[in-house]
Amino acid sequence: MFNKRIKVKELLQSEQTGHEVTVMGWVRTFRNNQFIALNDGSTNNNIQVVVELGLLDDATLKRITTGASLKVVGEVVASLGKGQKIEVKAKTLEILGDSDAEKYPLQLKNRPTLEYLREKAHLRFRTNTFGSVFRLRHSLAFAIHQFFNEKGFVYLHTPIITSSDAEGAGEMFRVTTLPIDGSAPKNEDGSIDFREDFFGKSTNLTVSGQLEGELGAMAFSDIYTFGPTFRAENSNTTRHLAEFWMIEPEVAFNDIEDNMNLAEEFIQYLIRYAMQHNMEDLEFLDARLAEEEKQKPQNERQEFGLIEKLKFVVDNKFERITYTEAIQILLDSPHYKKKKFKYDVSWGIDMQSEHERYLVEKHFKKPVIVTAYPAAIKAFYMRLNDGCEPGKETVAAMDILAPGIGEIVGGSQREERYDVLVKKMEQFDIPTHEMDWYLDTRRFGSVPHAGFGLGFERMVQFVTGMTNIRDVIPFARTPKNCEF
Repeated sequence: MFNKRIKVKELLQSEQTGHEVTVMGWVRTFRNNQFIALNDGSTNNNIQVVVELGLLDDATLKRITTGASLKVVGEVVASLGKGQKIEVKAKTLEILGDSDAEKYPLQLKNRPTLEYLREKAHLRFRTNTFGSVFRLRHSLAFAIHQFFNEKGFVYLHTPIITSSDAEGAGEMFRVTTLPIDGSAPKNEDGSIDFREDFFGKSTNLTVSGQLEGELGAMAFSDIYTFGPTFRAENSNTTRHLAEFWMIEPEVAFNDIEDNMNLAEEFIQYLIRYAMQHNMEDLEFLDARLAEEEKQKPQNERQEFGLIEKLKFVVDNKFERITYTEAIQILLDSPHYKKKKFKYDVSWGIDMQSEHERYLVEKHFKKPVIVTAYPAAIKAFYMRLNDGCEPGKETVAAMDILAPGIGEIVGGSQREERYDVLVKKMEQFDIPTHEMDWYLDTRRFGSVPHAGFGLGFERMVQFVTGMTNIRDVIPFARTPKNCEF
């Protein structure tokens, strides 16, 4: 069998000597025609392979270059060098794939920037930074399924192609097989006749699995979705992607407080899992972030290091305030009085990222859950709060705001009252006849229920300390960018 290898991470953890192993990986460095730093992606740490003089001919030695892939069979021995306890004394060495050192884009001596690595996204996984980021992304994805499985949730696969717009935003990617050269069939008014399309109606890529998730919750009580979602927003920022992953639990018999409790427990669980299973990667990213912070002016530096921030979130209850209280805090803030906010503050606004980050980073200095938002700026399905002043109607919505990012979770108690929901749909110009399937959940055994959406990439950003969302998804989809 060709592959009897031991992974570098496992080998370094064992620290046993005197036995033969097979290791495979990519060359990080090759010094003095004798010392190879070999890495296979299981850890940022390399195993040192020692090649005795005379073992290999000159032609082979010249092929051991940065980026080349090797298979090494050798004996594990105690290392005399600093920073490592063991190394592999090579008996045989096979070059699996050559790498032209002059053309290889990831030269250690140049230390490529994150911007440069985004252009080389197909190779950036081989760097320490992205090795750590994507091992953490994997762990967080696994922890999501473990958390909900332990609680007895059903994992529901909601459709990626849909005919509904859960958000009412209208910023969707069209799915069609009709020709785009102007020859598509038309209605009498000149609009496209989608009855001739593949699905017989207008369809798009999903912006959320929530509405379909509610259908599942009305039968299984507790469900969650975890899959890709799409927004055709022309937002070229460090916070937005056109394709991203979303976790959306929907829970029957839950109210807004139950919803907040679940979301807080969920976030703390994910962080705790990452700290238990990926501390080596977190320590690397913590040191990297500390170096980055040193380059900033003192007043722009973050108060906490990465691991310190994560421990603080795990060990403390989230602050809970109403939207009205949040607006008052902003209006009373020195930031507002000195006109440092780019966007104005008044009751009824959809708070911007700068407002959310002020509440989290300057005022409370910890994650904050904001509830009771104005009904006018929230989606039709959110439950209307009772006893509101006319003109100041609020809904049982909640957003969780996190340091460095702003909104990381958005959710609500859903409107379970049929008459109220129909009235809200009419106010939002949502055709009730097209959503008859959704209204059936309110006609037949409706119950109080709630749910939320957690943007997975923003969660990965928070845990890794990466400042650009394009650096926490393997292949970013953004305006004018769809490589690979």
